[in-house]
Amino acid sequence: RRKQLEELVLAPEVERPEVSYDETLLAVVGVLDEVRRQANVAAWVREGGLWGPRGVPEHLRRAAEESEEGSGPKVQGEDGEEAEEVTDALKGEKRKRKSRHRTLRKQAEAEATRKAMESGAAAEAKDAAGAPAGNDEATRTAAPTDAKGAIDSDVDVSEAPASMWFEDPETIYRMPVPDRSIRICADRGGTFCDVHASFPDPDNNAERKDIVVKLLSQDPNNYRDAPTEGIRRILEIVTGEKIPRGQVLETSKIDYIRLSTTVATNALLERKGHKHALLITKGFKDLLLIGNQARPKIFDLNIRRPPPLYSTVLEVDERVTLVGYTSDPQAEQHGVQFDENGKVTRGYRGKGWDGEGDAEGPGEIVQGLSGEAVRIMKRPDLDAVKQSLQTFYDDGFRSIAIVFCHSYTFPEHEQQVGDLARSIGFTHVSESSRLLPMIKMVPRGVSSTADAYLTPILRDYLDGFFAGFDEKLKDGRLRSPRVEFMGSDGGLLDLTNFTGLKSILSGPAGGVVGYALTSWDEQKRHPIIGLDVGGTSTDVSRFDGRYEVVYETTTAGVTIQSPQLDINTVAAGGGSCLNFRNGLFLAGPESAGAEPGPACYRKGGPLAVTDANLVLGRLVPDYFPKIFGKSEKEPLDTDASRSAFEALAKEINANQEKQLELDEIVYGFIKVANETMARPIRALTEARGYALSKHMYVEFSIVSFVGWELTEVPRLASFGGAGGQHACEIAQLLGIKTILIHRYSSILSAYGLALADRVFELQQPSSTFYTPENRSTLVSRLDKLDADVRAELARQGFEGEHLHTERMLNMRFEGTDTALMVLPDGKDGDGHEDFEAAFKRVYKTEFGFLLDTKSVIVDDIKVRGIGKTFDSLGESVYAEVAKLATQAVDTKKADTTWSVYFDRVGSVKDTPVYLLPSLDVGDVIEGPAMIIDNTQTIVLIPGAKAVLTSKHLYITLE
Repeated sequence: RRKQLEELVLAPEVERPEVSYDETLLAVVGVLDEVRRQANVAAWVREGGLWGPRGVPEHLRRAAEESEEGSGPKVQGEDGEEAEEVTDALKGEKRKRKSRHRTLRKQAEAEATRKAMESGAAAEAKDAAGAPAGNDEATRTAAPTDAKGAIDSDVDVSEAPASMWFEDPETIYRMPVPDRSIRICADRGGTFCDVHASFPDPDNNAERKDIVVKLLSQDPNNYRDAPTEGIRRILEIVTGEKIPRGQVLETSKIDYIRLSTTVATNALLERKGHKHALLITKGFKDLLLIGNQARPKIFDLNIRRPPPLYSTVLEVDERVTLVGYTSDPQAEQHGVQFDENGKVTRGYRGKGWDGEGDAEGPGEIVQGLSGEAVRIMKRPDLDAVKQSLQTFYDDGFRSIAIVFCHSYTFPEHEQQVGDLARSIGFTHVSESSRLLPMIKMVPRGVSSTADAYLTPILRDYLDGFFAGFDEKLKDGRLRSPRVEFMGSDGGLLDLTNFTGLKSILSGPAGGVVGYALTSWDEQKRHPIIGLDVGGTSTDVSRFDGRYEVVYETTTAGVTIQSPQLDINTVAAGGGSCLNFRNGLFLAGPESAGAEPGPACYRKGGPLAVTDANLVLGRLVPDYFPKIFGKSEKEPLDTDASRSAFEALAKEINANQEKQLELDEIVYGFIKVANETMARPIRALTEARGYALSKHMYVEFSIVSFVGWELTEVPRLASFGGAGGQHACEIAQLLGIKTILIHRYSSILSAYGLALADRVFELQQPSSTFYTPENRSTLVSRLDKLDADVRAELARQGFEGEHLHTERMLNMRFEGTDTALMVLPDGKDGDGHEDFEAAFKRVYKTEFGFLLDTKSVIVDDIKVRGIGKTFDSLGESVYAEVAKLATQAVDTKKADTTWSVYFDRVGSVKDTPVYLLPSLDVGDVIEGPAMIIDNTQTIVLIPGAKAVLTSKHLYITLE
């Protein structure tokens, strides 16, 4: 064969570019190998590789072979050319086969098959593997064959990962992969790690193909880190090369990696952060322990506060204080005045004025960042501080938090101590003035200790993540692959700016971005509620054209001041443990997690919501990923779930007179879980004055809809791996009639990373009355921050329409301590925003009244820059729905039927099960039914109707 190729290359009539003989030869060999592999896939499928337990029907096998060889019966086409006659049955089977290409996994016992193939015996290879399991696992490369289907023995067949799916074996990228072309997004949740990747279509470089990998977040017996393992599998599939586990991954083909993680969140919840020391102004040692004296549970008789995050405290003998106070009714007349260089031109004239321009007490007066006058009463003794820090370092401390009085406006002392700590060797220093330059020492201090507690843990994890890749991934140069991280506020951050404090909601934030951008319609502007039902918890949020952001949240008893998306979380998900206590059915808050997982995961785990759905028939093991057990290749264990429920049923029936059937007991737990998941939605909407009737319940999966009238009905967006199993019943509980499911519903948090924008923001303290006289000064300061933000994003490569900024003021009424960060509409352009009107509107919505007689004070100014990473998602689902032509689905499209338990009607033994890729746009499916794709199961209850669109499944309820 090599000799033939050499003759072909050297033939004078062959046109080729001016390259060397070796390069040309390698190119020809490579192209021919790729052509062979592509042909071999089709032949291997025809031999039964993806047909399932039943195998390929014999008459269809013969028809396929005849068609392949061009020997089938011919008919005359309309254009005069001959065309092969294909029966309707063959068309249907081909359509089903194409669907299975997208959904089914690799052939069972791939290792045995490969060994047999290497020996050159096709029949022996088939016997060694046994009958191919239709719902096993997708194949990455197929066995080479000649035109007649004989297996070629000299081509290796690599083993595909158990959790891998893609559209068709034929569409796997087999041509040379361009550098910097693969885009990867990974979301590491509590139970599953979802990885979404896209790469150029080899047939059309203007288009991109998608790949989805879903694997357990923790599986220490098989891999060390789930995102790294997922990326390894992606690279195997796209490049076609076998990459052993543990090998350092080469990144030249990667454009970017975007990652969201719950590492910091879990460390905070489980109190497994890094030990650190707190350095605080002398006399305030117990300030963070005392807090604001608010009782966390006002009616509890035995209140137990969570212990502080820091391990030890050092009081630093330093002190600054403010001269005068902002709320002085005559602040303008009494306050210290400075020239443009910060030099005092007029002393303080208020209380304590001694006639010489000084207030009570000695010390230099300087102008703070907020414009306030600051008196330096005592500077820190750096030699004494250095000695104490050295003692901490010798005791094993590597992280410290520095919190000094008034450092938000006078950060100099914190900076001096911070530089001193770094010179000693501390690897992480959290200076509250850099981290959070805002007034209020308690939340600023607690936030700084949280950062010192969490960031080292996050850095350790990221160092381990980067260790799995070559050095190019971390060097940060423009020509290197970009690594970006999802922040709690829904924006992407680089490695330098990604800290523990900014990663508390890193995981859920990607899902909010995903549903917001894929379900929002700028023309109709219907607000949407997002419901993310994951393995460990359910997250609820709301979107009405802007992300709802809060600036102070409490997590695990720790009050943190940092911008975060407003997400309500409840401990109920697919992995929530089911228990019967004191006559009550309980779902959560305990979770089985990924290790050991629910009972059906084959690792001896407890009963969980997933087990309940499995026993009720709402999950079909044959269509569920086979990634369980010690080998990562086993399906869900229905028998284990049923046995555990039978034991629990005996306990339940022994404690009551009425004896319940097993299905009734199992469904009782589902009802409890559904109610638990619905509770935060009511808190997010009705408790805040939003009517549920003004929202839409949307769940994201894959499909499209047309020709139906859209009315003002409730809207909700549900996603997450378990969302499709509960969406209809939760919507029913809330009185919601419409559900939308995106094609990537179960991995929407990972998909949202691909849609997210890069953000960079700057903030400064202000302490200024919002008056016409001061407004120009505020606008000038905003202009300067705006220019700095734009310069930074321009350095990162954003410009023109891909870069815009948002200006915000943190405002409060005089005499109150509750400030609200205000973002006006900005319709009048930069410098003309009506901040006061926006503040009063937000204040009225939040509290229900206004303090019209009070002046407004600006505590902080802030500019947030946004670098757009994509242009548009195209036509909205609502626009598509308005013009879609629908048709009732042919029941013959159902892949099988299944016995499923529903409320009120009981078990429906012949519930049709449809494979989502086999449905056509416009198909209408009526419940009861189940719709399944590679990563999710959608349960349609009786009375539900679903319409498939190009990107969504549009569901309505009676």
